Amino acid sequence: MGDGPNAAAKWSKYSIGEDGKLERKAEFCPTEACGPGVFLAVHANRKSCGRCGYTEMLKEE
Repeated sequence: MGDGPNAAAKWSKYSIGEDGKLERKAEFCPTEACGPGVFLAVHANRKSCGRCGYTEMLKEE
């Protein structure tokens, strides 16, 4: 697992909690087609799913 050029990026989405359990740091895709296990990519002005194409625009401040 993880021989590609972005192997470290996959592990940056997880951490180990104080109780020793795996914690997911990124947001999941909310659609039924993807659901838990498929993370949303965070861009400058949006969050998007690379699997189903779901896109959520971020509020500008």
